[in-house]
Amino acid sequence: MDKQMQETTEMTAPLLRIGCAAGFSGDRTDAAAPVVEALAAAGGPAVLIFETLAERTLALAQLARRTDPEGGYEPLLDELLRPVLQRCLAAGIRIVSNFGAANPVGAARRIHGIARELGLQAPRIAVVEGDDLSGEAQRAALAATLGPEGEGLQMVSANAYLGAEAIADALSAGAQIVVCGRVADPSLALGPALAHFGWARDDWDRIARATMAGHLLECGSQVSGGYYADPGFKDVPGLARLGYPIAEIEADGCCTITKPPGSGGRVDEHTVKEQLLYEVHDPAAYLTPDVTADISQARVVQVGADRVRLEGVRGHARPAGLKVNVCHETGWLAEGEISYAGARAEARARLAAEVLGERLAGLGLLRADLIGVASVFGDDAGRWLAAQPVGEARDVRLRVALNHAERASAERLVREVTALYCCGPAGGGGVRTSLRPRLGTLSCLLPREQVPASFRFIDGEGA
Repeated sequence: MDKQMQETTEMTAPLLRIGCAAGFSGDRTDAAAPVVEALAAAGGPAVLIFETLAERTLALAQLARRTDPEGGYEPLLDELLRPVLQRCLAAGIRIVSNFGAANPVGAARRIHGIARELGLQAPRIAVVEGDDLSGEAQRAALAATLGPEGEGLQMVSANAYLGAEAIADALSAGAQIVVCGRVADPSLALGPALAHFGWARDDWDRIARATMAGHLLECGSQVSGGYYADPGFKDVPGLARLGYPIAEIEADGCCTITKPPGSGGRVDEHTVKEQLLYEVHDPAAYLTPDVTADISQARVVQVGADRVRLEGVRGHARPAGLKVNVCHETGWLAEGEISYAGARAEARARLAAEVLGERLAGLGLLRADLIGVASVFGDDAGRWLAAQPVGEARDVRLRVALNHAERASAERLVREVTALYCCGPAGGGGVRTSLRPRLGTLSCLLPREQVPASFRFIDGEGA
């Protein structure tokens, strides 16, 4: 786009509203409806995003796909999308999400299935591809980048954090729904902004501003009062009915954050600043696949009730490399819990931990927590707990955990905790145990030319 055409677009393009209805896999499934109604009522171009991938969610999705080749996408897809799909399509609200996880094509097919079940015309669904680097073709590049640290790994997944360009291209090509796997969280909002405003792909200031709008949205309700409340210090009204956020993005990339009218929560300078700085390692150089954002001179301004404007963000050239997360098997995590109550409960719980330590000696580090006495502040080696004098707690739950490469060895903890019913201190009860595979994560950078991203449309049959 030449400069004159871009200036004309800036003068005529209406602002773009982007609502976020999920900040992680497992988020509230009733959050989308109020956001969709607010977007529809406002009119004009609008997009609904769902952000459902954490760092290891993809590895778990890959494990799920091993069991069911048709699975591996967001397990709550139906619950998230079914209540709002018809309304979004009718109101022209486009949907962009990373709920494709390890199987974007499978997610697209399921969305087509939901549409059929609702009696809707088949939507145009695009999937973004290129993030999955777990195939044989990419092993050499990953091995060279990881070096000795990557030798002998039992890889579960390897995914690059893609940027916004393929999302933007899919929307420009007419997609009503864009399903992604691993893309950077802010790219879910930047992609629609790129498509709507037609910015040049190296217009770093505008791209940085829209990226930070996406950053404010990406954790869902965190910017509108979730993960914020501290009674008497930071009060949040209506926490049980939080309104999820909406960003109003302007042609210069600046945004105003708000939420659906009448919903719970709050959007003010404090909630926005907390989310703005969330997970930002360097405010002057926040690295994303799309841009290096500089928020060191950013301004957060209250412009109305539950309306906060972000401005002053600058941008610099995007990094040459893309972040890749490699998840691998690291053995088995065994956990067990048992409760002690009444007089001398804490002393009995400590004795139970000592019994387990002696019985499981030689298997590795055994972590013991006394929930309600010493757990959050505790360390794996137990030094903090050992330094605390035995108190008079009368309601204590002992939790122990062991990580081991071999399943059979990890299972010993499960059996020993269960045996405390009859072989341990008096009055123990309420045993719960679990055994599950454990994953480790390595991160590296690959040159972006080695990670080409693309999109394609998926019809109801997956073609």
